[in-house]
Amino acid sequence: MKALRQFLKCAVAFWLVFAGSAAFAVDQARLDALFSDLAVADVYDAGQIEQEIAMELSRSGSDAMDLLLERGRAAMEAGDVQGAIGHLTALVDHAPEFTEGYNARATAYYMAGLYGPAIADIGVVLSREPRHFGALSGLALVLEEIGDSPRALEVLLKIQEIHPQMEGLSERIARLELALEGTAL
Repeated sequence: MKALRQFLKCAVAFWLVFAGSAAFAVDQARLDALFSDLAVADVYDAGQIEQEIAMELSRSGSDAMDLLLERGRAAMEAGDVQGAIGHLTALVDHAPEFTEGYNARATAYYMAGLYGPAIADIGVVLSREPRHFGALSGLALVLEEIGDSPRALEVLLKIQEIHPQMEGLSERIARLELALEGTAL
């Protein structure tokens, strides 16, 4: 039985690697244009542009990698954080160039209370796409959780430059500014 299990793992890994060998499908020129539009968008257009950016960043160029991302996200939505981490780790292992795999896994790590691994994955995301407002937002959440409100506020102000209309952003900034001034809500 162990031999069969090992064989199946190798077969699945082989399939994932070769099925996923296509170049990742992010259109950098389109992404740059979307981020430029987002910085000046009104509240009505910002939501649509945000969705388009998320869709662009989620394009792996591989059906197998897209399936792992989808399964990881579905597991998170179902509350199966460990299952999500498993799917997303498989994604990162088989497609280390696919930045969104790290972002999704960072979210799962955060949900599991594993802040160190979450920050490490966020670091990978931001080293590749420093405008990734989702990863920045996650970083701010982790920083708040560990009590580093000044740095969390810095991150939120960075998001404001990239995505000024982000839902809930101004409230998060105001709350942290008040807390840092010594006024509790």
